[in-house]
Amino acid sequence: MKGQTLFRRFGYAFNGIITAFRRERSMRVHGIATLGVFAFLAATGAPLLWWVLVTLAVGLVLVAEMANTAIETLADLLHPGQHPEIGVAKDVAAGAVLIATIVAVAVGLAYLLR
Repeated sequence: MKGQTLFRRFGYAFNGIITAFRRERSMRVHGIATLGVFAFLAATGAPLLWWVLVTLAVGLVLVAEMANTAIETLADLLHPGQHPEIGVAKDVAAGAVLIATIVAVAVGLAYLLR
């Protein structure tokens, strides 16, 4: 895809985000949780620093979830059957989502306990 315009490349990226939300239930759950978290920050009058920290944590979760989706999709296409190494790749990607989620929860707890 070399030589594409910046506008077209952004279009591909936005299409990827939309596709992830359409295909993956967990992305929709994370999206709803994100709205709830930001509503909570607004309702509690969170300082700017907490908005930044929470946004980074939430972004980390969404990025990990999208990477997980991409890895699973590609792995399923390239090797539809069971294979131990494909399982490892999927498990590691899912582990990345779990770690990102734990980090986000820790940031949320830090805000609540401040």
